[in-house]
Amino acid sequence: MTFSHARRRLHLAAALDRRSVRDADEYAADARLAERGALDFVTLGDGPAAPDALAVLSRVAPGTRRVGLVPTVTTTRAEPFRVQAAVATLDRVSRGRAGWRIEVSTTEGEARLLCHQGSALSVGDASALPRPPQGHPVRVVDATDRPARAVAARYADVALVRAVLPAQAAAARDELRASAAAHGRDPDALRILAALDVDLGDGECAADPCHGGGPRPTPRGPLYRGGPIGLAELIAAWHRDGTVDGFHVTPVDPRRDLERLVNGTVSLLQHRGLFRTFYPGSTLRDHLDLARPANGCAPARGVS
Repeated sequence: MTFSHARRRLHLAAALDRRSVRDADEYAADARLAERGALDFVTLGDGPAAPDALAVLSRVAPGTRRVGLVPTVTTTRAEPFRVQAAVATLDRVSRGRAGWRIEVSTTEGEARLLCHQGSALSVGDASALPRPPQGHPVRVVDATDRPARAVAARYADVALVRAVLPAQAAAARDELRASAAAHGRDPDALRILAALDVDLGDGECAADPCHGGGPRPTPRGPLYRGGPIGLAELIAAWHRDGTVDGFHVTPVDPRRDLERLVNGTVSLLQHRGLFRTFYPGSTLRDHLDLARPANGCAPARGVS
């Protein structure tokens, strides 16, 4: 395949999720590896059997300098103002590199798990905490399901879509951009990344030929199985054609696949001039070419 230079900046991110790992130092090592490849950000999931993603990435922050840190923080298990304060604190300790991956309940059964009783909730004033460096930490939403897609179009800075074919991803992108515009947003202020599980255990072998070298459907979502070179070709093709702004990759084998992603796939994209070799800015919004939002709580200035 011949790589061509794209005018739009390519964005790449990776998940750090590891089963049964509780040592924050291991997550820090993975984050530094991602930073060595100049990835935009890393994510860490949350759940009953997983370590506290926000706490882990707060521990990772001092050991990294540029890579964005995006934990999943579920508001069904914490008061909204506590989530706001915690994510804003991560933004401060990381000097503007924090994001927040928002999980959207898509079924009534999920919503019932909250089990909250109360007549009202009132927040009477703006937060007493200083405004975080980015203004608002970057909001990331998995926009594959329809309810989550509506939330992403209205509020997200980064939307993740799952698709096995470029046409599917392009359709989701067009829908998200149109919906964002309908909500009064600039569609160009929304980054849309294809979410993809990757199994790079085949080394330099070609991608699974049963699906034309592209992702194949699985119960977990799209899966790419092949080598780093084939993955680089897939990323370059989907980005070159304007299908997505980039990829969020979840390694099947975290230790092996993240190393092959950075040292193989990313290195090849950098060599071809398709992905940056250094961070041009210091904040996650800088990496994603997103403007710092205005302060909605600032007092209005008089007009002369």
